[in-house]
Amino acid sequence: MSDTAKSVAGLMDAAREAAANAYAPYSKFRVGAALLFDDGSIITGCNVENVSYGLTSCAERNALFRAVSERGANRKIAAVAVTNLNGKPSPPCGACRQVLSEFAAPGAVVHFPGEKGIETRLLKELLPFQFHLDAK
Repeated sequence: MSDTAKSVAGLMDAAREAAANAYAPYSKFRVGAALLFDDGSIITGCNVENVSYGLTSCAERNALFRAVSERGANRKIAAVAVTNLNGKPSPPCGACRQVLSEFAAPGAVVHFPGEKGIETRLLKELLPFQFHLDAK
């Protein structure tokens, strides 16, 4: 197994462990995310549902918000791994793609379950027209 495959597998394992903590009594769709930052640190998160579905918080955003609250906003995301305990394809939703893009390094990749196994895409492929404001 190559070093890249090992690192993807390790990141997916971390996401799977986080999914075990998900609070998903309504959908039963337990999701975990692991973010690899440019300093080598990994921060995880899981989805937390609410009876009012609009107030549910996705695993990817929970991982990012945790990273910012614990370590500040100065690090860039190098890779994201998302998985679920239901064995279903699950790329990050549009809202998560947008939020992640604000903290992502230019070549950040996203690993997620697809129809034929783990897929890997550049975040900018998944969100080709991210919303941003030019800082002045």
